[in-house]
Amino acid sequence: MSRIDYSVWDNIEVSDDEDDTHPNIDTPSLFRWRHQARVEKMEEFQTKTEELEKALAESKRKLADAQKKTRQLANSATDDAKAELSKAQAEEKRLKKEERESEKKVDDHQREEKKMPWNVDTLSKEGFSKSVVNVKPDIGEETEEQKEEKHKTFVEKYEKQIKHFGMMKRWDDSQKYLSDNSHLVCEETANYLVIMCIDLEVEEKHALMNQVAHQTIVMQFILELAKSLKVDPRGCFRQFFAKIKTADQQYQDAFNEELESFKERVRGRAKIRIEKAMKEYEEEERQKRIGPGGLDPVEVYETLPEEMQKCFDDKDISMLQDAISKMDPTEAKIHMKRCIESGLWVPNSRDGIGGDRDEDGTYEEVKQEAEEKKNE
Repeated sequence: MSRIDYSVWDNIEVSDDEDDTHPNIDTPSLFRWRHQARVEKMEEFQTKTEELEKALAESKRKLADAQKKTRQLANSATDDAKAELSKAQAEEKRLKKEERESEKKVDDHQREEKKMPWNVDTLSKEGFSKSVVNVKPDIGEETEEQKEEKHKTFVEKYEKQIKHFGMMKRWDDSQKYLSDNSHLVCEETANYLVIMCIDLEVEEKHALMNQVAHQTIVMQFILELAKSLKVDPRGCFRQFFAKIKTADQQYQDAFNEELESFKERVRGRAKIRIEKAMKEYEEEERQKRIGPGGLDPVEVYETLPEEMQKCFDDKDISMLQDAISKMDPTEAKIHMKRCIESGLWVPNSRDGIGGDRDEDGTYEEVKQEAEEKKNE
């Protein structure tokens, strides 16, 4: 699967208009010559790109035809078919090798392109574009709202079909289902499957998540193949299945690697979602606990001296009065004020701790009660 390569930023040539040249050199002409040389080099590179991609597409087509012929001969019981089968298998093997060589040439060429320095021509060139079959001209890029509405409409219409595809396990079943429902071969299906995977992981349905993740990567590989061939995804998904079912080890390894990487990302996103939900739940519970003065009794309790905490643990007012009388008055006032504002201490209530809330009370009340108790 393709990933963004940020190394292209390490080597950028954009200095044509700033280069210092000798006063005797015709600077405008020099710049024109440099520009022309770059343009010619870029055109040659683009021509080679098109030739390599065309050769790769032709290799894929020949291999698909050869595989079809091999299957037909293998299923035939005639003597002529048996005689031709070994030749067909040899030809299929040769075409597989030819396809791998073509893919290697394309990969090497793409790596060479990434190493090429950027310049004033490529910096101003459209970098993210794609060719799509049967697209109406002069349509601007979709806004986020339009994309969201498009996704919502698609899911409302085809949700059951997408889920059905996500549960499939066999290559042949998946290919046939997409053949019968080619409208599913699109970004909206891939996006829904991703969300579905995260939902399943959050619900701890791990085995089911693994299955849907497999189908998600199937769809992603088809979409990537369409981009590389510059065709509509609905026109190339059969090529993906033809390739993956031939047990091409390199392609299978790439698929499995991307699948494991995707499942790891799903687990990470699910963990974040669970943590967020827990924080929201804790905040809701905290809001329910908030006392009349806007303080959380749990947080206030944790800031109290150990002696005062024990008083509240035992709900012992006498013990609280005794603890208050021994504390510094200023510190005691602060603690009692926070206890009242959080609801830990309810002034003028019947039992003082955990009773019904009443009118304002002060530290002096507790202090006075403690002193009266001592004098008795």
